[in-house]
Amino acid sequence: MSSQVTRAEYGAAALDLNITKDLCAFLAVLSFEDLPEAAVHAGRRGVLDWLGCALAGSRHPTITKLLSVLEEVGGPARATVLGRQTKLGLLDAPIANGQMGHVLDFDDTHLGGVVLHASSPILSALFALSERNAVTGRDLLTAYAAGFEAGVRAGQGAPAHHAGGWHLTGTLGSIAAGAAAGQLLGLNSQQMVHALGIAATQAAGMQQNRGTMCKSFHAGKAASSGVLAALLAQKGFDSSDEILEGKRGFCRIYSSIAKTELILDQLGERWEITRNGHKPYACGVVLHPTIDAMIALAARAPAADQVATIELRVNPLAVSITGVADPKTGLKSKFSLTHTAAVAFLDRAAGIAQYTDERARHPDVAALRDRVGVQTDESLGKDQAWAAVAMRNGDRYEHQVVHASGTVDNPMSDAAIEAKFLANAMPVIGQERASRIRDVVWHLDQFGDIRGLLDLCA
Repeated sequence: MSSQVTRAEYGAAALDLNITKDLCAFLAVLSFEDLPEAAVHAGRRGVLDWLGCALAGSRHPTITKLLSVLEEVGGPARATVLGRQTKLGLLDAPIANGQMGHVLDFDDTHLGGVVLHASSPILSALFALSERNAVTGRDLLTAYAAGFEAGVRAGQGAPAHHAGGWHLTGTLGSIAAGAAAGQLLGLNSQQMVHALGIAATQAAGMQQNRGTMCKSFHAGKAASSGVLAALLAQKGFDSSDEILEGKRGFCRIYSSIAKTELILDQLGERWEITRNGHKPYACGVVLHPTIDAMIALAARAPAADQVATIELRVNPLAVSITGVADPKTGLKSKFSLTHTAAVAFLDRAAGIAQYTDERARHPDVAALRDRVGVQTDESLGKDQAWAAVAMRNGDRYEHQVVHASGTVDNPMSDAAIEAKFLANAMPVIGQERASRIRDVVWHLDQFGDIRGLLDLCA
């Protein structure tokens, strides 16, 4: 009787690919001077857009519930809560600001191989740390860009991550926030490796919670996890050196397919922050092509009470993300193709007002969304859609969207970003403060201390 002896292969054995190390070495020495002007300008746009989203979200009932608990359990008040004239602990303020930045689903979305709302976790982490020690606008913009590089590239190395049911803003957001926070703190390359590892091991967030208060909570928790990761790494707390590419690393256990070679692809040449998208509409980004189509059709078709049917053809991802057929709440309606098609046609808009509890339950909206039919079409890109409205008299109107508003191929202008910010911020902090914030952010790389900006946002 013979037996075959095989060498044991340990799951966590080193691969020696050095992907995490090389990425972190790049991030640790990144300076403002390394950033091309396009990245700096994208950073200014991103900060302005996100501050408006956070200020608009600061009065949402979800935030009130969150703050009531954080104020009870949190640490010493050291970091500003935007739009609330209060402060929380260094790990608590990022939770609040991150959630308020994402709660309206109005914040930016990167579609470069991922579906990631990067700014809510990154900026919430950076703003909290900016009150711990003096931080310049250049420091902030550099760390902001670093966060995009880490978060987006980690996602590109795990291409089936989203399909596995993870909410990327919670998972990749934690990595992005950890890298950004580490860069802001001036961590060396080995400390940055540890910060990434500590952040990644906290990565969490499930798509099952889409349409609930937990969905935006993911962004806040990711921000807080990133701050904690960087502070721990600074004190010598360690982690795996291969947290991204390792046999039991992020890209292999959070995704059924690993393409870790993509993490370093064109590093230092292709800047992910320049491929970010901004939302003209307050809902899931895959709904935006449908909104563009329905607003265009509403301008051509007669009154809604004459509509017999509405037909949609969309990328399959739109259905998998926003397949809520009969939403009863505003948060749920942000993930409903049928609600979005109906309300965009009726209101010729898809802003904050179109995704409230009241609008989700309105009889006119409910009646029209019952007439919406949806088909998937794999030939359509994530930023594309086709729609048709058939009238009771037999007339028919069609519209094709090649690239949705706000995407990289059809971006919002600086003027549109500014107008969105002012519309979001002024009801919360008034016209004078909102205008001052706008002026500061457009010249952020010349600004001396971020605490002055946060004072305006308090």
